[in-house]
Amino acid sequence: MSEPTGKYSITMPRDIAEAAKARSGPSGLSAYVAAAVARQVERDNLNEIIAVAEAEHGPVTDEEIQALRDQLHQVRREQGGADAA
Repeated sequence: MSEPTGKYSITMPRDIAEAAKARSGPSGLSAYVAAAVARQVERDNLNEIIAVAEAEHGPVTDEEIQALRDQLHQVRREQGGADAA
């Protein structure tokens, strides 16, 4: 069962609207825009979680981020994953 929907009027730059319309495919512009907004809400939520964690534990350093990326790449290589490069 799908979520209930509502009809909204939004304003956006014409070039962005046309690009979205061209990429929306058979699902249509409304579904494309809804998916884009859903991704932005997820990012906003993650940014809030990161801010709370950094306030409690301090910021994550570039070195820590790189070390975790290296670990992820190593695991993917060991598993033969598509992102092993």
